[in-house]
Amino acid sequence: MNHKYTNSLINETSPYLLQHAHNPVNWEAWSPKVLKRAQEEDKLLLISIGYAACHWCHVMEHECFENEEVAKLMNDNFINIKIDREERPDIDHIYMDALQMMTGSGGWPLNIVALPDGKPFWGATYVEKEQWTEALEKLSKLYKDDKAKITEYADKLAQGIKEINLVEKTTDTSLYSLMQIDTTVQSWSKQFDTFLGGYKRAPKFMMPVNLEFLLHYSMATDNKETLDYVNTSLTRMAWGGIFDHVGGGFSRYSVDTKWHVPHFEKMLYDNGQLVSLYSKAYAHTNNPLYKDVVERTIGFVQDELLDKSNGFYSSLDADSLDENGELEEGAYYVWKEEELKVLLGDKLDVFKDYYNINSYGLWENKNYVLIRDANNDEIAKKHNINTTELKKILASSISILDTERNKRNKPRLDDKILTSWNGLMLKGLIDAYRYIGNEEYLNLALKNANFITQNLKTTDGGLYHNYKEGKSSINGYLEDYASVIDAYIGLYEVTFDIKWLDEAKALVSYCKDNFIDSESGLFFFTSVKDEFVIRRTLETTDNVVPASNSIMAKNLYKLSKLFPEEKYEDLVEPMMKSIQPNFVNSAPNHANWLQLSLFMNQPFYEIAIVGDDFKAKAKALYSHYQPNTIMAGTQKDSKIDMLKERYDEAYTLVYVCQHGLCNLPTPEPKEVVNQISY
Repeated sequence: MNHKYTNSLINETSPYLLQHAHNPVNWEAWSPKVLKRAQEEDKLLLISIGYAACHWCHVMEHECFENEEVAKLMNDNFINIKIDREERPDIDHIYMDALQMMTGSGGWPLNIVALPDGKPFWGATYVEKEQWTEALEKLSKLYKDDKAKITEYADKLAQGIKEINLVEKTTDTSLYSLMQIDTTVQSWSKQFDTFLGGYKRAPKFMMPVNLEFLLHYSMATDNKETLDYVNTSLTRMAWGGIFDHVGGGFSRYSVDTKWHVPHFEKMLYDNGQLVSLYSKAYAHTNNPLYKDVVERTIGFVQDELLDKSNGFYSSLDADSLDENGELEEGAYYVWKEEELKVLLGDKLDVFKDYYNINSYGLWENKNYVLIRDANNDEIAKKHNINTTELKKILASSISILDTERNKRNKPRLDDKILTSWNGLMLKGLIDAYRYIGNEEYLNLALKNANFITQNLKTTDGGLYHNYKEGKSSINGYLEDYASVIDAYIGLYEVTFDIKWLDEAKALVSYCKDNFIDSESGLFFFTSVKDEFVIRRTLETTDNVVPASNSIMAKNLYKLSKLFPEEKYEDLVEPMMKSIQPNFVNSAPNHANWLQLSLFMNQPFYEIAIVGDDFKAKAKALYSHYQPNTIMAGTQKDSKIDMLKERYDEAYTLVYVCQHGLCNLPTPEPKEVVNQISY
């Protein structure tokens, strides 16, 4: 295909950057060379950040960046930089903080105008064409006419960007107590939507890290109200349009309060974490809905996001081509009633009630987004059938819709492979195997883990952040190390292959050498080997994905139980003390830290299994959700001290230990469960 324009993004591998490679804008990828040239030419930077699955990024591209007149204005007055925020979260962190400081809000596309040295002074998200050109003309003129004023403002803003990320050394000698956790959760619970789940607001994000902490907390404190809230949230999310009832998997968030209409992009990081969450919830509740969600979500990931190399792709776009050949948000996923009548025939009445082909499920333009609002028994009773018949009707209907939907144009695929998101998905598969028991999940997990070790490791023992078509171009961030270490620890617990702990420990050592901040005791987001603009970020607040520092702190805590001689716990306490002052006023943004606080406040058990039948004994324990444990096992010998010199030819014995001190061993897994308390 011949293109009128081609810019330097044609040399990139990111699908998002490649989408802009034929814009008339002279886009360039972020690099120190580009910033150096901007300073030599004294030319402003126009930095536009987005990602491949971002609907409004596509809208702005069509309205502004594909327009030759707009492109000329941009090319004449700016050096234009396009950034995939998923490839360069380090840059995105800086400019998102800047935008929020300037405007009070954030989002993508994230558009920044900055001085030639990268210091920002103006920002916006989606902007219509006329407003965009007007703003750029004014900013360009202002820089030419009053450079000193612009520079002064940018310098002050840069100082603010540094200061908001500072973590002060604490004089607090005590750790957050269980009583303080109780008070924090009680205050936090005022935000809970106890009828529809999630929080009392729209849009609604699923926030798996929050729900996982609350699941653990409800068990640890025998708090029925909190457990009810978690179950309500998990059920409503699974019933909602945010879950793809035809093809499985979750979209990123819903625009309404009832989890109905999503922004239809599907992200690997959401689905990996939700597989973990629903697996654990299934282990605790035995709710078959949760198991179904896990199975169908993994099915979606295997069908749509699995590369032949056994790495996982990043996302599916919100937009796809409609029947008129136009890109439209959600076109692949929605249904019209007339279409359903033709496809489903005598199954239609049951299907309509089950998935609300009525005013409750109506979206716009006569399109319906499938959503549930009742359990199986209620629907079966209404139609005078039993639940077995109901399930047959629904399975047949979904199969018909799946076949029909596959004839449509599929959403665009972001086929770059990100290390951190693969770590989250790997952990999801491990948890699914552990709590549901499907060997296929473990086989896929091992293939993915081997992919990471074979393709994403650097020659000096670190990790790359990205991978596509055999190439990696970006050094790993703390999020890559944290999520992969977490997954490797989990993989050891279900295989007892010591190599995964060796891999985890080696990556921890790399982080201690290259990421640690001696002032705060936390880890920087970027390595000392990488250049940065304005600041090296300390990522500490949990969001849709837990903060890289909170994951790392939990990793260190767990490893300290297996290898006390390594003194990992000496790193954990300073990290916790640095962050815990934020818990009271910002609990949802510190949920992963709060779970670590539960670990540190309540009994945490090392379970040691030694003997010929050690894997079978472990399997008998897997189905129990016991977040306050770490498991180690061997037949005879091991590097792990608590497994040494405990082999008995006659029995496979299980030891329940705390801080290396163990109860009398037992050959009975049921007795092990009884020994574990909170």
